[in-house]
Amino acid sequence: MLNAAARPFVKLVDRYLPDPYIFVLILTLVVFVAAMLIEQQPPHLVLIQWGAGFWGLLTFSMQMLLVLVSGFMLASTPLVQGLLNRLARLASSGGKAIILVSVVSLIASWLNWGFGLVVGALFAKALARRIQVDYRLLVASAYSGFVVWHGGLAGSVPLTIATPGHFTEAQIGVIGTSETLFSTFNLILLAILFIIIPLVNRLMLPAAADSVYIDTEKLTEQAPPEATNHRPADKLENSVLLAQLVGLSGLAYLLMYFVQGGGLNLNIVNYLFLFSAIVLHKTPRNLLHSLQQAVQGGAGIVIQFPFYAGIMAVMVESGLAQSLSQWLISFATAQTLPVLSFLSAGIVNIFVPSGGGQWAVQAPVILPAAQALGAEISRVAMAVAWGDAWTNLIQPFWALPVLAIAGLKARDIMGFCLVQLIITGVIISAVLMWV
Repeated sequence: MLNAAARPFVKLVDRYLPDPYIFVLILTLVVFVAAMLIEQQPPHLVLIQWGAGFWGLLTFSMQMLLVLVSGFMLASTPLVQGLLNRLARLASSGGKAIILVSVVSLIASWLNWGFGLVVGALFAKALARRIQVDYRLLVASAYSGFVVWHGGLAGSVPLTIATPGHFTEAQIGVIGTSETLFSTFNLILLAILFIIIPLVNRLMLPAAADSVYIDTEKLTEQAPPEATNHRPADKLENSVLLAQLVGLSGLAYLLMYFVQGGGLNLNIVNYLFLFSAIVLHKTPRNLLHSLQQAVQGGAGIVIQFPFYAGIMAVMVESGLAQSLSQWLISFATAQTLPVLSFLSAGIVNIFVPSGGGQWAVQAPVILPAAQALGAEISRVAMAVAWGDAWTNLIQPFWALPVLAIAGLKARDIMGFCLVQLIITGVIISAVLMWV
């Protein structure tokens, strides 16, 4: 039944969903018009807001590029590749491959969103080299696990409000992760999604006649260049000692950082991935070869993120994001506010695809409403977090690393992701309201 239901979505998306770059250009114009019509912003002011914010995500853009690059380099080490290849042997059929890649992606994304994106895509390629299965659905299944990231250990909203000194501390205090990430409703929601997402992906598996397979030759990883020692420079590039001294020094710093009570953040994750890759690749030459493969997929991030920064600036400065959220919660009650916060966050996420940035936009609206209605603050905050994660299923912004590694376009996977969006949306809403 789900296979039949997914088919028109897949065809619709394949026909009408443009490249993410076209998508971001259209979104830019939509936000321009909305700011002028809804917020009565003069055109010249909208342009000023857009231009002033255009480079506002440069740090974040570099961080995201490093998520892709460092994650790819770590995942392409002989140790991790060997582990993924061994796991791939557990799949003896296309259906089992879909379930396996879904579960691995869910676990990896719960641990850390950047790790989940990269490992899921690389594991999909490892499975495709062994099993004949629809490659679009395989990669879509790898990406679908990303929906749990904001309910996992690296969720930016729950980690933000658990950090002393956060920007809403005077309003709500510090809320520990026992009330958010490890609350009963969040753990129940995670358990349900860990069962439903792999099952739905499996039920969408097309018949052989409708499947799209990939030539396994396109999935062959390039072997590192053969080491030579003809020049003094060659000896340095092939030096295990040089790489290990620097790599282990980086890991030693991380050990001291965690011993002293440091927590996970995006920079630390990139640091961990980078220096682990340096150690596990053994030589600088091997690392640089992996880097050359990794950066090929970073073009979309480089060109698109400044446009998203401009969109975010107009949304925030014009008041458009707040107006959108206020409209959705204007008819809320204490029981329905979490669901409405979830839906509003899902909509805003289409325009502001950043968990931390979205919380900064919505917290000034959501928190006073929650306090006025007597709603549970921790549940409302997690509702915003889940809304941000939910519509990532159809947001090409976050799919870029996965698509770059897998060698696909957004339209190849979004039809399947749209089915998951509908089903997971119903589940998350029900849990937020009644559990």
